[in-house]
Amino acid sequence: MTVRRHQKRVLIYSHDSFGLGHLRRCRAIAHSLVDADPTVSILILSGSPIIGSFDFRSRVDFVRVPGVIKLRNGEYVSLNLHIDIDETLAMRSSIIEHTADIFDPDLLLVDKEPLGLRGEVRGTLDMLQRRGTALVLGLRDVMDDPDALESEWERKQAVPALAEYYDEIWVYGLREICDPLAGLSVSKSVRERMTYTGYLRRSAGELYLPPELLGIVEKDFLLVTPGGGGDGEALIDLVLTAYENDSDIPYPALLVFGPFMLPEHRAVFASRAARLGNVWAITFNARLESLMARAAGVVAMGGYNTFCEILSFDKRALIVPRKAPRLEQFIRTKRAAELGLLAMLSEAGGRDYRIMAAALRRLPHQPPPSAVSIPGLLEGMPTVNRLARTWLDKGRADCFAARRRFGT
Repeated sequence: MTVRRHQKRVLIYSHDSFGLGHLRRCRAIAHSLVDADPTVSILILSGSPIIGSFDFRSRVDFVRVPGVIKLRNGEYVSLNLHIDIDETLAMRSSIIEHTADIFDPDLLLVDKEPLGLRGEVRGTLDMLQRRGTALVLGLRDVMDDPDALESEWERKQAVPALAEYYDEIWVYGLREICDPLAGLSVSKSVRERMTYTGYLRRSAGELYLPPELLGIVEKDFLLVTPGGGGDGEALIDLVLTAYENDSDIPYPALLVFGPFMLPEHRAVFASRAARLGNVWAITFNARLESLMARAAGVVAMGGYNTFCEILSFDKRALIVPRKAPRLEQFIRTKRAAELGLLAMLSEAGGRDYRIMAAALRRLPHQPPPSAVSIPGLLEGMPTVNRLARTWLDKGRADCFAARRRFGT
């Protein structure tokens, strides 16, 4: 299909087996692209079960594919459907390819997984490559420990896919902070296609809260967020224990459990918070950026989006990174702490409420991220807009010509 259109179309794929990170990153990029260019329309393909809880700009829409969830043993199962995982993946692959066929994007942006979940986008990549669609892989700044990533990507045949399919690879970070492909045997040709964009600046919009919480956010408070919450119980428990045992913590706390925290854990934590006069709790707010923009400081686990928001709103932050199932949060947080962008609790400190309480008392006095000057740190969005515009302006014949130069 080679029909020329005045309107440009971008398809964004995000596998989203669990959590909020991939969806929130893709949504932020989509909004930035349509804000920058009135001729662009964007469709997001996602497996997130809560994508409908978010609002989307005009000219941004989504298609939700059947959800899956990854078990602790590494196996995937269907999230809601009582059917075999292979059937679920076959349905997902079919929906993705059929949607791409009809939508016929000028640019496909794949988030993190070069071939998608269990290879589910390979057929779509083959089809769109034949059409001359620009194919771009977007990677966060840190993927995992290099040895673990090498083993995982070898199993997934991801490294050959970089050379076989992708016209460009956008790294949403800075080379000086981390190389997401460190330790992988990738070709010089693939390296030449990599562009470090800088981190993705976020903006804060209107904030909707229950009336009983409005008075809290008008004063200094600490925002405590474990992201999606699926593995955030330890952080919430530690912060609550610190407040229960130390009356000298200067700011009250607002806990946002996250939509994926188990209901029984939320209930226990909410009951504990209700007994404290300086701790409040909510389950979820789709506009977490607006909450963070109003906070005096942030206590979190160190996921990519949280890190971008801490930088964007120049917030003093205390991070307790997880080490399983990936070292991603730990690697990012350790490097950011070395640069002076935030404070980190060690693994031992992340289990001791006395150490947490002392860190909470120090938090108001630590320097904000802006005290450190790092050129290009938050240039991600304008860089992504520029890169996307370049590919959208090329046209499909030019995409074919660019591929010939790389031998793909």
